[in-house]
Amino acid sequence: MNFADQTFSGEIVASLRLSGPVGGRTKRTFDIVVSLFAIIALLPLFAGCAIAIWASSPGPVLFMHRRIGYRGRSFGCLKFRTMVVDAEQRLQDHLASNPEARREWLATHKLRNDPRIIPFGRFMRKSSLDELPQLFNVLRGEMSMVGPRPIVEEEVGKYEHEFSIYVGSRPGMTGLWQIRGRNKTTYAERVAYDMTYIRTWSLLNDLKILVATIRHVVDTDGAY
Repeated sequence: MNFADQTFSGEIVASLRLSGPVGGRTKRTFDIVVSLFAIIALLPLFAGCAIAIWASSPGPVLFMHRRIGYRGRSFGCLKFRTMVVDAEQRLQDHLASNPEARREWLATHKLRNDPRIIPFGRFMRKSSLDELPQLFNVLRGEMSMVGPRPIVEEEVGKYEHEFSIYVGSRPGMTGLWQIRGRNKTTYAERVAYDMTYIRTWSLLNDLKILVATIRHVVDTDGAY
C-alpha cells in the first residue's frame, strides 16, 4: 500500500520524486558500506541471538512489522522476535482489562510492563539487539543507518502537516530520538527530533549520531 498516494496532493508527491530522499547518493553510499560491513562483522552475534530466541520461545526467530518509509511506502521492518507468537491478541486482552495500560498505549504506542515479551526478549530490547536485522532493510534501501523513527500507520495522524516532511527521508535504525532520551521523551518531542534531523542533515551529523548510539547501547540507557 502506498500511503503517499492517499495522503498528499500530486504536487507534493511529484516534488518528493524529483528531489529524492534526504542525503541523496552520499547518504545511500554510506548506508550500503556501513550496513554490509556490520552484517559481515556481526554474523556470530546474529547466530547467537537466533539460538537464544529458538531456545526460549517456540515460533519464528524473525518478526516483520509494517512501517512507513520514503514517500509513504509501506515496508516490512525486520526485527528479532521478542514477543510471544500471539502477541496481538495478548495486547488487545491486556488493554481491554487495564485502562491505565490502554492510556499509555494510546499516548506512546509502547508499554513499560508489556505482557507480550518473551524471557530473552526484554534483554534484547534493552540492548537494542532486536533491531540488528534492520541492517538488511538498510542494505535493501528501505531504511537508513540514521534517520527519523520508523513509524506505523496509526502514528501518521500524530505528525499532522509535518508528515509530508517525514516521508522525504528513509527511516533510520537510529536517530536523534534514540540518543536524546528515546522512550523517556514525549511523542511531540520525538516528532520534533525527526523534523530537526531531516532539516539539518549532514554526513557528519550521521557519524556523530552513530557514535552516540553505540554509547547508549553499551549503557542500555532509555530502552524498555
